[in-house]
Amino acid sequence: MAIGRINIGNTQISRLIIGGNPISGVSHQNPEMDEAMKRYFTVSRIKDTLRSAEELGIGTFIGRADRHITRMLYEYRSEGGKIQWVAQTCPEMQSNRRSVEDALSEGATACYIHGGVMDNLFARNELKEIPELIKLIRDFGIPAGIAGHNPKVFEWAENHLDADFYMCSYYNAAHRDKGAELRSGMAEWFNDEDRTIMCRLIQRLRRPAIHYKIFAAGRKKPSDAFEYTAKYLRPNDGVCIGIYPEHKPEMLVEDVALFVKYVKERP
Repeated sequence: MAIGRINIGNTQISRLIIGGNPISGVSHQNPEMDEAMKRYFTVSRIKDTLRSAEELGIGTFIGRADRHITRMLYEYRSEGGKIQWVAQTCPEMQSNRRSVEDALSEGATACYIHGGVMDNLFARNELKEIPELIKLIRDFGIPAGIAGHNPKVFEWAENHLDADFYMCSYYNAAHRDKGAELRSGMAEWFNDEDRTIMCRLIQRLRRPAIHYKIFAAGRKKPSDAFEYTAKYLRPNDGVCIGIYPEHKPEMLVEDVALFVKYVKERP
C-alpha cells in the first residue's frame, strides 16, 4: 500500500507515522488504561509493533527521548530494524537542552520540542531558549521542530522561529499553563472546536505539519478521523497515529488501509 513520503528539512520521512504515546503508557483516557498499555507493551511487543509498521510501509516512529525508548531502539536496530526515529524531548528532564542532547546522541532522524513544554513556555512568556535549541538540533545536521496543543504556539513560531516542521495536535486537551507534564489521571477534554481551529491554522503555516491526536485518543472512529484529516492534509504534511492492538491485533493493518483510502498519496 502506497503510504508516500514527505520532506522535513533535509530529510524524508514516511507520510504516515507510528506514534509512541501508547507504547509509553500514555492513553489520554484514565490511569487504568495507562497501566494496561504499560503491561501490554513489553519491549518484545514494541519491537514487534515497529516491525509490523515497517512491513506495512511506515518508515518513521515518533517517540520520547527517554532511556526506555532509546534502549528499545538500540535492541531493535541491533536486530536489523531500520525505522527512522523522530525524537520528542521529555519535560521531566533536568533541562530542555539536556533532553535535546540525549536525542542527538542516540541517533534521532529529527527532533522536536515537546508540545506541553511549548505550551507552558508560551503561557509564561519564556520562549527565549527555543531558537537556541532549534539551532542546536540543526547544527547536528537533522531537522528541528516544535509541537503544540495551543494554536497560539504556532502563531508565535511563524513570527519568531525558523523550524523545519511542526507537530500540530488536533486537541488542546489539557492546558499546560502551570506545568508542562501530563500526569496520569489529569482531567482532559476533546472538543471538536479545537480540531477545527487547529486545522484551519495549519493551512496558513509555512512549514510542514504532522497532524496528531487525530483519533482524539481513541474517542473517534478511525474511518471518520482519517476522512476528516484528508480534507486538511496539505501535500507535504504527515499524520501520526498511536495504536493499542491488545484486543484488536489487526488495528495497524486497518489504519494503514484507511489512510490509503482517504488520504492517498499526493504528488
